[in-house]
Amino acid sequence: MRFERGTDGPKVIVAGLDGSDSSWRAAAYAAGLARRQNALLALVYVQSYLPGGAALGVPVADVDTGIADQLVAEIRASVERLRGTFQVRWEFHTFRGDAFGGLAGAADELKADAVVVGASERAGHRFVGSVAVRLVKAGRWPVTVVP
Repeated sequence: MRFERGTDGPKVIVAGLDGSDSSWRAAAYAAGLARRQNALLALVYVQSYLPGGAALGVPVADVDTGIADQLVAEIRASVERLRGTFQVRWEFHTFRGDAFGGLAGAADELKADAVVVGASERAGHRFVGSVAVRLVKAGRWPVTVVP
């Protein structure tokens, strides 16, 4: 086999984005990686279900807090600020479910070559296990955890 410059590396990079500081840092890291590799950056927001909502009569499938719209607006503003100096192909996707299941499903559906997530900012994850640890243990994609 002959090595061809520019043909190796990831083609699709999935970055989990929930609006937390660590997820924005992960998205920025993933954007830089996508730019350098000429890969598609798939920014994924996982909208969680309200498990108790169904019992209370809340239509859980239709719950929308507007977070996804806020994230897209912030992404577009950042892209506009960097126009001409930093170009990256990107898409925004919303998946439903728990964070791990949503990101894993997104990575599978989008045929991700790599997954980038922010380190958990919740203290309880030291005992229960974070989404990042669960993604690494799944062993289906290279996972980068950004502090």
